[in-house]
Amino acid sequence: MSDKTLSTEQAEFQAFCRAWLAENKPAPHSTPLPQAAYEVTDPSHLIYLTEWQAKCYEAGLIASDLPKNYGGHGMTGCQQIASTEVRAAGVPYFINWIGLGMAVPTLLECGTEAQKETFLPPIFSAEHIWCQGFSEPGAGSDLASLQASAVKEGDQWVINGSKVWTSLGHFAQYMLLLARQDKSDKYGGITYFLAPMDQPGITVKPIHKMTGESGFNEVFLDNAIVGDHLRVGNVGDGWKVAMATLTSERGAGVGVGAVAGESPMLVMEQVIQLAKDTRRNGRRVWDDPVWRDRIVKVYERTEASLYNGRRARIKALNGGAMRIPLQGKLTGSEISQSLHQIALGILGLKSSLYVGDENAPANGKWPLGYMNTYTGTISGGSSEIQRNILGERVLGLAKSK
Repeated sequence: MSDKTLSTEQAEFQAFCRAWLAENKPAPHSTPLPQAAYEVTDPSHLIYLTEWQAKCYEAGLIASDLPKNYGGHGMTGCQQIASTEVRAAGVPYFINWIGLGMAVPTLLECGTEAQKETFLPPIFSAEHIWCQGFSEPGAGSDLASLQASAVKEGDQWVINGSKVWTSLGHFAQYMLLLARQDKSDKYGGITYFLAPMDQPGITVKPIHKMTGESGFNEVFLDNAIVGDHLRVGNVGDGWKVAMATLTSERGAGVGVGAVAGESPMLVMEQVIQLAKDTRRNGRRVWDDPVWRDRIVKVYERTEASLYNGRRARIKALNGGAMRIPLQGKLTGSEISQSLHQIALGILGLKSSLYVGDENAPANGKWPLGYMNTYTGTISGGSSEIQRNILGERVLGLAKSK
């Protein structure tokens, strides 16, 4: 949506967003935030980020277009504007990214009215942090092989099993949970729940990554209790509901607020500046035609991805079968990885200096960021899985065995 096509109301809202973000951008935390919301483990960072998200919600930058009875602000065509301005402002990310990016779209599409009215407002304000309980030690790419069990007892379900790679599980009040109520039916035997995390039957243990961070967790469910009113969709419809969640996670959903952070183009600009500031063999890396060619090729991909994002908002330009939206997660994660890989090449031997080393350029931002890009290319379905999805659903190729 260009500035020229905005209505008077939208143009006024855009001006408000820009002014509000400039005036209310928070001062940096006393200790640097992790590069991404899924790595937050410090309780003081959690407080800082929840307060920021709540402030943005109160200002109308989150849930801008949703009905007021769901906690929205009742505007029309303003969420995209707010999300764009948040991304451009260089402000902290929104901590409740799973709630905003997965729980909200899922509940809007599949939840009951009571679930929407109960759960959506505290997601927007970050009063309730959410996590995702899909993957298991034996069910990652083949998610439908999950074995966590759900047994109905009266008006509640008893859940047993474990989940893995659970971002924000250590802070979350609720989990988007898939569990199996029927072992004889691979897809129809799965049910979708909104599971309260604060109960004796749930244990959360951190997973330490190669970066030294521990934002991911294992979650163990030992006779955990979930009320039947917290089931989303019919019994056995969990796989269908999960597809709504995964579509949002993979970039094809309609978000209610930007997960604020560095935009790809901002990182691109930083890589270009790094090449201009770094000297090798008596000249700037930027002046080396080989390196400049590498950078420009990724710039082209980054720019194309941004234009595809704009196309994705116009149904008539999607190319059918969600051709453009379903590319979002795949292209975005791989562009990020390419950008960081180029940055490491520009730094040369200095790229081996990591966070905490006083001699590390940008305090080790680039090697840390590069390792973290593998979270993007693996989580939510690896790049290989994404290509299979695009091949089968968009190109109509035969299903892989």
